[in-house]
Amino acid sequence: MMRTLLAALFAAAAISSACAQGNYPNKPIRWIIPYASGGGTDVIARPLALRLGEVLGVPIVYENRGGGGGLIAGETVARSAPDGYTLLVGSGNTHTFPTLLYDKVPYDPVRDYAPITNFVIAPNVLVAYPSFPPKTIQELVAYGKANPGKINWASSGNGSGGHLALILLAKEVGIKVLHVPFKGAGPAVTAMLGGETDLLFANTGVFLGHIKSGKLRPMGVAAMTRLALLPDVPTLNESGFAGFESSTYYGLLAPAGTPRPIINKLHGELVKIIQSPESVARLAGVGAVPVANTPEQFAEANRNDVAKWGKIIRENGIKAD
Repeated sequence: MMRTLLAALFAAAAISSACAQGNYPNKPIRWIIPYASGGGTDVIARPLALRLGEVLGVPIVYENRGGGGGLIAGETVARSAPDGYTLLVGSGNTHTFPTLLYDKVPYDPVRDYAPITNFVIAPNVLVAYPSFPPKTIQELVAYGKANPGKINWASSGNGSGGHLALILLAKEVGIKVLHVPFKGAGPAVTAMLGGETDLLFANTGVFLGHIKSGKLRPMGVAAMTRLALLPDVPTLNESGFAGFESSTYYGLLAPAGTPRPIINKLHGELVKIIQSPESVARLAGVGAVPVANTPEQFAEANRNDVAKWGKIIRENGIKAD
């Protein structure tokens, strides 16, 4: 009798779960954003959320929850029910750098999540203050060797993508620079506009308007191909630094344990949205490259990032601010 009862209960639970997945979604879905409103993440993700809501027939509640270097938002989603209704717009600041920079992280970036897809990568661009003497990457190397420690190289903080990119480049070419960390890309750009610093590696969207106005000068793109947005700016790869890449990524993740049919449904719809001509054109206009990979490819890319940047962080003893 007991075995029969247990079997019936398990069968009922399985049917209930299957029905829930089959009806998914039937209520609003929350996207948790690990940054304050108005940043580069919103430019990439908000239009995707809006379009996905239209396709699925339910609202996407777009919730900016900054603070803690992305850890607050990351923990919120990691501890949420794995039902597909609370999702994280993740990036290197939630899934790569925290595991390397902080002694304690309130979640495991691999074990506690089910990746859905990587929306885009946004390659970092090296920009200079207009009066900075070198005009090319090759001239920068020669200038750095002739003036050790005299180049003021800004970043959005210790351990940021821009900071790690400058370390990687400086080591590769054998120059010494003065790292000037700021608490975010905004303050770093402000300092550069005031002539306080010489160089900055950051996402294109951070200073696109200043590039167009001539207040800042782009020197190189940290990607394998040129950006359509800046077609005249060479890549570091073609400037003599084979394979040099540094970028920011944005993607969607669910809590671990989210049923695969839900992951598949979200993935399938998002891939169609990201690859649509409208999205491709919009993303190119903000210096982003569409990715739309599989959950497995997304997870593998994150593991590769941890290995690449972890080596640089350990070798240089970098800690978060």
